[in-house]
Amino acid sequence: MITRRSFTNLLLVTATAFTLGTMSNVASAATAEDLNNDAQQALNTLYKSHPFAEDISKKAKATLVFPNIVKAGLVFGGSYGEGVLYKGTGVSGYYNSVSASWGLQAGAQSYGYVVFLMSDKAVKYLHKSKGWEIGVGPTVVVVDEGVAKNLSSSTLKDDAYAFIFDQQGLMAGISIEGTKISPIKR
Repeated sequence: MITRRSFTNLLLVTATAFTLGTMSNVASAATAEDLNNDAQQALNTLYKSHPFAEDISKKAKATLVFPNIVKAGLVFGGSYGEGVLYKGTGVSGYYNSVSASWGLQAGAQSYGYVVFLMSDKAVKYLHKSKGWEIGVGPTVVVVDEGVAKNLSSSTLKDDAYAFIFDQQGLMAGISIEGTKISPIKR
């Protein structure tokens, strides 16, 4: 006889296995060249869908591009992706983006996101922290259609601006709050 507790434990184990199985395909690292190409293509996609993002990029001290984040979950969930940090037109480093969550969730999706680091303080924090958790440290504003309407080059006062784009899949809601960004070697 299956008790409620046994059923809950079985559900948690299944959810964890599903999430880890889905994400293991993403965890296989891309080459630096592949990641650079994907990041450049992601920036082009972002600029086409959000032209103001290109204006922000010209004022940014650095740009962190995660071209493909995969998120999956069934009660427990997680996301993973790898990205490129640009300073000017050159690559300054490689990073991964990892998050974990639990709660009412089911499904899988992929998306990309770009964080424009607007201050030297934000860039320095990224390098010194060896793992930046979004929501701790420099202020990050997630730009959606409403925020974008009120932004201009003279109102850019926060440390960082993030754009989430190219969503695909079936899972409600995307947030980068609580995401940990850490350096990786390529």
